[in-house]
Amino acid sequence: MKIVVLDGYTLNPGDLNWEKFSEIGELKVYDRTSPQDILERTADANIVLTNKTVLTAENIAAMNKVEYIGVLATGVNVVDLEYTKKTGITVTNVPGYSGSSSAQMVFALILELTNRVGHHSQTVTDGKWSASKDFCYWDYPLVELEGMTLGIVGYGGIGKAVARIGLAFGMNILIYNRSVPPDLPDGITYSDLDNLIHSSDIISLHCPLTPQTKGMINKESLAQMKKTAYLINTSRGPLIVENDLADFLNEGRIAGAAMDVLDVEPPDKNCPLLTAKNCYITPHIAWATIASRERLMSIAIENIKSYLAGNPQNVVPRK
Repeated sequence: MKIVVLDGYTLNPGDLNWEKFSEIGELKVYDRTSPQDILERTADANIVLTNKTVLTAENIAAMNKVEYIGVLATGVNVVDLEYTKKTGITVTNVPGYSGSSSAQMVFALILELTNRVGHHSQTVTDGKWSASKDFCYWDYPLVELEGMTLGIVGYGGIGKAVARIGLAFGMNILIYNRSVPPDLPDGITYSDLDNLIHSSDIISLHCPLTPQTKGMINKESLAQMKKTAYLINTSRGPLIVENDLADFLNEGRIAGAAMDVLDVEPPDKNCPLLTAKNCYITPHIAWATIASRERLMSIAIENIKSYLAGNPQNVVPRK
């Protein structure tokens, strides 16, 4: 049994190990794989693991022995699922591993927008406090979360974790989901999407990328937001029309935005959000705490073991 990991570096840059994968079969780990190297590296692999390396029908057809493709992430758009279904190749993903870490990142971004911790710390380092005539100062309005309305678009595992933290801050929670969840906790109210966008002080996106959700945040939806509202996206970059959001930020038509994901990653140097006003961008790290990555590796191992035992789990597409 030969196992090939095509792009292992982001999952394990050196602080974890691949030992348990080696116990299953002969293992070869590549930090990164360019499209032209896929054929050579997977030609005799039985199991191929990928995170963001795209596997087209042509790539997969050239894999002489592959029977299983494991996606080391939740999103599976990197694999041609129509081809794998037609050819009987099993594809699995890793759901539910980063809920706590992603929710934590949402509030790190919210708190940066509302308290400007990084900015004020830098001004102190730059000597502004030492030169101040007063015992304190602030360069931006400091915003209290208690009593504000947090709108959560998508009420899966991460959305629920974000809602729990929002409640702990004393926020009012509105949620929008494709289906109405039963028995919502006190303080959480189901809303249609238009009302959520119009009523929320902070909107946090937690929905999958589908033809229906692609570009859902655009000039029409942004025009419904409060001028004082903030937008958070730790979900999928293409949910947002970046040019529209940049225009609204630069014109001061919403108060700010914070992104952990972008339409193209890494971003082109001309990405409009890189220079937009009051926009914080982090490099897709909501999932990347060591605890989260350890869970991902553990689930990926169990996925392979379950498949080899004849009872595969986390199979995509699910019936």
